[in-house]
Amino acid sequence: MRTIKPSQIALFLGLLALILVLAIGTTALVFGALPLGDFRGVTLFLIALLLVYLYAFLVYRCFLLALPLHEGDVPEHTRQELAANVNILFYLLLFNSLIRTHFIPVPIQRLIYLALGARLGANTYSAGALLDPPLTRIGSNTIIGHDAVIFAHVIEGTRLELKSVHIGNTVTIGAKAVVMAGVHIGDNAIVSTGAVVTKDTQIAAGEIWGGIPARRIKAAPA
Repeated sequence: MRTIKPSQIALFLGLLALILVLAIGTTALVFGALPLGDFRGVTLFLIALLLVYLYAFLVYRCFLLALPLHEGDVPEHTRQELAANVNILFYLLLFNSLIRTHFIPVPIQRLIYLALGARLGANTYSAGALLDPPLTRIGSNTIIGHDAVIFAHVIEGTRLELKSVHIGNTVTIGAKAVVMAGVHIGDNAIVSTGAVVTKDTQIAAGEIWGGIPARRIKAAPA
């Protein structure tokens, strides 16, 4: 794994400080004078925590506008590496706790993924984890099963590569399945429970895949 450089950590910490200042300042200015009763301290803390994440979404999306993630190999000492590694820090220190929790209802998880830049069609929900929302494209009426994982990055030693994942309409990804970077899945396809779809795999519309590594179990209906 490539080392995250001090300058990249410093940029993330600066953005994190901005998030905290905005959240705490808003809490104090808007809610500080309200009569909140005996649980005032707890209420203000919860409000501030909620605002931390709301401002984190906003700052993160602004960061991606300034330094978007580009597909392909990420060379060292480049703007692409700066964007990729700060993106990793956002997930490790802020968003991973939201993505990997089982306490947030699935409909709210959809809103979180949309806020993080995923493109999700109508009536598409994930009970699993989309680890790279800005590089994840999913059509309509698709379901990602419980504890499934979809990611759009490749880490091989010190090599880092970003590859978007494209999933079509009315696709079913089974519970605990893994879909790796660069995978394309066509409409009405099914990935069985626990399957591992290796990077750059192309699954045609209507096919059923399963196993480790995943292989075609059933072809599309004629």
